Amino acid sequence: MSSTNNMPSAKTVLSTAASVAASAKLVRTIFQDFLPHEVHDFFYYGFRRLINHFSSQMTIIIEEFDELTNNKVYEAAEIYLGNRISPNTQTLRISKSDKEKNLKVAMGRNQEIIDTFHGIQFKWRFVYTQIESKGYNHNPRDLNSTFPSGIRSFELCFRKKYKEKVLQSYLTYILEQSKSMKEENKKVKLFTVNMRGLYRCNLGDEWSSINLDHPATFDTLAMDLKLKRMLMEDLERFVQRKDFYRIVGKAWKRGYLLYGPPGTGKSSVIAAMANYLNFDIYDLELSDLRNNSDLRKLLIATANRSILVVEDIDCTVDFQDRLAEARATQPLNFDQGYKSLSLE
Repeated sequence: MSSTNNMPSAKTVLSTAASVAASAKLVRTIFQDFLPHEVHDFFYYGFRRLINHFSSQMTIIIEEFDELTNNKVYEAAEIYLGNRISPNTQTLRISKSDKEKNLKVAMGRNQEIIDTFHGIQFKWRFVYTQIESKGYNHNPRDLNSTFPSGIRSFELCFRKKYKEKVLQSYLTYILEQSKSMKEENKKVKLFTVNMRGLYRCNLGDEWSSINLDHPATFDTLAMDLKLKRMLMEDLERFVQRKDFYRIVGKAWKRGYLLYGPPGTGKSSVIAAMANYLNFDIYDLELSDLRNNSDLRKLLIATANRSILVVEDIDCTVDFQDRLAEARATQPLNFDQGYKSLSLE
């Protein structure tokens, strides 16, 4: 008998394949539609742990947020990788504000970049997971973002034996590089309170910004030369003594009181300071706030290396000495229109 007679016919093979495919689809449907999400997670993470146990690779996930604050490592990676886009990258994200000269280039979703550090290759992947926007705190730093609601993160993959080098050297290098790149390309911005965003739950929605195009500098500022020199030296000393503040256990901040009638140059002095230090300006009107909770939320949302300007501080807040006087003179009407903010 010919051996070909023992081989199954094409019809039998196709029928068997179709039956297996239908069974697999049925099992998949039952798994997805009828089993709870907890069971899904159990099998998924169990499978991942099994693979990771035998794999020589390790993956570090760097998410955009660390609870209620921006993740500085994510921001650093985004800046750092923007200059390492390869010709093989198929999808890019491009953005540009009205008054910025250069385009901002970033990886598209699920794109990968290979970076080399000390002869070691590292694979970066940008991951975006879209979720329902309701109740989710997304980052509105990019008001015109392609991703209106979702979780953004980077996945950094490398061989397990380089774990210590990544944690102790590579990520530190990225933070340092991104800092210098950011300072090089930074455009000083003016931030104002976003009242609609202040009372929403979205992270980063408290302030809105525009580029600061104020031309004032210390070279053009009409100011007493001795006073100008003293102010510049004080600013330089403050910036250089950041470590000293940390050592003595004090907050790294410096306060100045500018007073005078309108038109005497207070705003120009502030703009000159911002341009000199390359610090952003946050403009705060205390009369817009209802309580200390609002003030605290705004202060937490400000960035480091910035100037906080409190407008007309003597006219907008009832300080403790004024409150005591008001209680004594008008005890019956004291609670009407009462507002208390603490700037300590």
